[in-house]
Amino acid sequence: MFEKGEYIVYGMTGVCLVKDITEMNMDGTSRDKLYYILEPTAVRGNRIITPVEGNKNVMRRIMTSKEAYELIDEIKDIDQLWITDDKQREFIYKEALKTCDCREWVGIIKTLYMRKKDRLNRGKRLTEVDERYMKKAKENLYGELSIPLGIPAAEVEEFISARIDSEIEV
Repeated sequence: MFEKGEYIVYGMTGVCLVKDITEMNMDGTSRDKLYYILEPTAVRGNRIITPVEGNKNVMRRIMTSKEAYELIDEIKDIDQLWITDDKQREFIYKEALKTCDCREWVGIIKTLYMRKKDRLNRGKRLTEVDERYMKKAKENLYGELSIPLGIPAAEVEEFISARIDSEIEV
């Protein structure tokens, strides 16, 4: 069970602050069932109410500082997602996001970075679907890394690039 005031990753929503753990006083809800009141960090003011037990979404604690640095140091070795069927592209991105696995998010970002580079070389733009999943993967990854690194999410990409000293933009 998570604690009030703790940051967690909640499904495709990304990083959330556990604002409260409470019973629901509404008709149709069991009074002995506990619920998390979550506040997504990407969208202040929004609230998610979700059961503590039996939740269908993946929930996990955010990385520690040590784990964050280890992930950044592994980025060069994380594989891109190999998608041979364009019709499956969105499904694969969505499934990768749902895992709440930072390495999967890095895989999406690396895949879409290379896809964007390739399409630009051919005079094309990244598709709307690709743009949407690139944005969501970055939002989730940078939102999580920002907390243990102690820097704003907007500065995480630059921090990663400087640390890994690579041409691959993450």
